[in-house]
Amino acid sequence: MLLPIQYENEMHQEFINLFHELGLPLHFNHTGNKDFTNYQRVALIILYYRSKKTLRDFVKELKESLWPRWLGLKKVPKKSTLHDWLKLFGMKALRSLHSLVKPMNVKLAAIDGSGIDSWQRSRQYERRIGEPLMPYAKIDVFIDVETQSIIDFQLVMCREHDCKVATKIFKRNSMQNITVLGDGAYDSEALHRLVRGRGGKLFAPLRKKKKGSTRKKPKGWYRTMCIELPAFMGQRSIVETVFSVLKRTQIISLRSRKDYMKQREFAWHVILYNIKRKIRNKKSGETQSIIFLAVQIYVMPDSAKITKNFIYYIPLG
Repeated sequence: MLLPIQYENEMHQEFINLFHELGLPLHFNHTGNKDFTNYQRVALIILYYRSKKTLRDFVKELKESLWPRWLGLKKVPKKSTLHDWLKLFGMKALRSLHSLVKPMNVKLAAIDGSGIDSWQRSRQYERRIGEPLMPYAKIDVFIDVETQSIIDFQLVMCREHDCKVATKIFKRNSMQNITVLGDGAYDSEALHRLVRGRGGKLFAPLRKKKKGSTRKKPKGWYRTMCIELPAFMGQRSIVETVFSVLKRTQIISLRSRKDYMKQREFAWHVILYNIKRKIRNKKSGETQSIIFLAVQIYVMPDSAKITKNFIYYIPLG
């Protein structure tokens, strides 16, 4: 069974295209309850994270919107049903889903990390009631500088050096003909060799010398090549723009309490962010052609000649 080609808005169009490319069956079970399809589950989860509301409020407002009709829902799911769907998709499935919305043919990329609140609670009273401090959470993103879309991501719940996280990200992705920009935390000869060995280039400013060091040049061949950085090194700061957009418009803090659910929550936010960037880039790249037609109508009542001009335009594309 195929999904309908008609769509109501850009987000609905991306849902249909995404599910067709994902290749999931409409239902996981061959027998039993089939009230909801996997297409509806994925769409509703993304809409839930976009709403930034609680599950109860989201389900309540979903009934008042047009999305149940657009998605072809037989009925609106309950709060508990939607909560079970959040546990249904693991990180392996979410990374496969993300691979369909991440940018392709990347030439210039940037990588960086940032901290994020991982529990919504009052900082004012957490010491008074004896609660421990908020658990540590750090997000690392690998972005395409041109489209500002996220190529890959990682969420760690412990203090881990940026180079170790970057090693995992670079090993998961093809670095062929990609130039990567990073800050001083990625100044590592081993990381340079990893990127070069996979066909890319890494540029990172050198760390400051230790006091008393008499060495004129840094250790490592590739680190020495970063003494003079390229002119486009300033575009590394675009990754800070991506963090700002994520935190201001989508994910103020992680709501989940368990670590594996925090991983999935952030993955859904990255998928939603890339979908929005895809829609935005599509709009900015569209051009519209207009043909103007001039029509003259002659009316001759009582031998009097009256001319009226009408101009119509026909948009194309």
